[in-house]
Amino acid sequence: MTILLRTVKFGHKSGVLPIPSMLSVAQAENIILNQVHPFNPVHDSEILDLLDAIGRILAKPVTSGLDFPHWDNSAMDGYAVRFEDVQFCSPEQPVTLEIVEEIPAGYQPQRRLQAGEAARILTGSVMPAGADTVVIQEETQREGSTVTILAAPKPGAFVRQRGSFYQSGAPLLPVGLRLQAPEIAVLAAAQCAQVRVYRQPRVAILSTGNELVRIDQPLQPGQIVDSNQYALAALVAQTGAIPIRMGVVPDEPEALKQAMAKAIATADIVLSSGGVSVGDYDYVETILESLGGDIHIRAIAVKPGKPLTVATFGHQEPGVRSQESGARDGEARGQGAPATIQAPILNSRSKIYFGLPGNPVSALVTFWRFVQPALRKLSGLPQSDWGPTFLAAKSRTELRSDGKRESYLWGRFYLTNGQYEFDLASGSHSSGNLINLAGTNGLAVLPVGQTQIAAGETVQVMVIR
Repeated sequence: MTILLRTVKFGHKSGVLPIPSMLSVAQAENIILNQVHPFNPVHDSEILDLLDAIGRILAKPVTSGLDFPHWDNSAMDGYAVRFEDVQFCSPEQPVTLEIVEEIPAGYQPQRRLQAGEAARILTGSVMPAGADTVVIQEETQREGSTVTILAAPKPGAFVRQRGSFYQSGAPLLPVGLRLQAPEIAVLAAAQCAQVRVYRQPRVAILSTGNELVRIDQPLQPGQIVDSNQYALAALVAQTGAIPIRMGVVPDEPEALKQAMAKAIATADIVLSSGGVSVGDYDYVETILESLGGDIHIRAIAVKPGKPLTVATFGHQEPGVRSQESGARDGEARGQGAPATIQAPILNSRSKIYFGLPGNPVSALVTFWRFVQPALRKLSGLPQSDWGPTFLAAKSRTELRSDGKRESYLWGRFYLTNGQYEFDLASGSHSSGNLINLAGTNGLAVLPVGQTQIAAGETVQVMVIR
């Protein structure tokens, strides 16, 4: 990588800093993800009650000692029968059976069906011994204690066999799965009252700049509200992490150094916005080096978001399989429940510092493209869920770029008649124009070297999650 030099003032001293050549987006993404090591599934996890675990990520796979369904049961309201008694019946040659039992939901059948017998059964009810098929009530005619079967069913019709959904001892839910309503329902059905989940990543957020003020301060000439603090906190929370807002830090080297050191000590990931370009008051990179950080990225060929600094601090040594994890299996069980959690392997990780650009659109785009995948990997999600999702869409308008950097144009995509379409946000596409970013759900991507996509042509759109 070619390195140029620039002079920078730091406190009362002058020094020389490198002006780096730009990495491609793919190179930067690869470097960042290689620096992220997922949470340790023992030391970076916790046991939570089931409803407190909504939105959290499983740190251990779950199995159950129950079959699903627990027993053979009816999928419809109708009559439980022996297939051999009704296999040849038809409207012209119906078969009449004696009803020997009524089986509502929650009732344990008391009779074994014999030849010529049937049992009235409701959806979800236990199949009686001797029965192997259900005839739906629409194909029957009942008179008193007998029922006439008007059409021959298929063998085993409308019977949900024990273990046909899930068999005891098989994997139930895998490690790395985010627990939403369906997963919570599965765990409840398995009587798993508590689960081990990864802790939420802690993300410190600070903004640099003498021009920034808090949201509740009156604006003076030349000042702007620190909107990045709020945008990044929202993005961090939406990704499932805990934002730690550390406020505005002025462009003063000593104040910045103290704030950055505190942020690094406090969090798993640090996000600062501003101070990473080549201006006289851009000190972030110098301070990171003075604090012992290893700088991996200084600039990326992306628009918006070129000045992005990425550094790491320290690491934890890889561990071995936990000796206590087997004893902890019971922590994830409900009262008398057979669900268990299997023991994991530990991984190493390091703290990561992202020095984001100060312009608001640049800060958001670089978070979506580079920070969010890192957070998702750190949090314990599987590799398939780390990176951004791209889809092909027809552009409703002409899209333009200078072709020098991979460009991201914000707007909205829609599904119209089975095809995605992208609508570019109206107004200026300046990295300082936060206003027309509202409502954005996708970023149209123009690769390096491509300066135009005509209206009606296909463009790759990065989905904002």
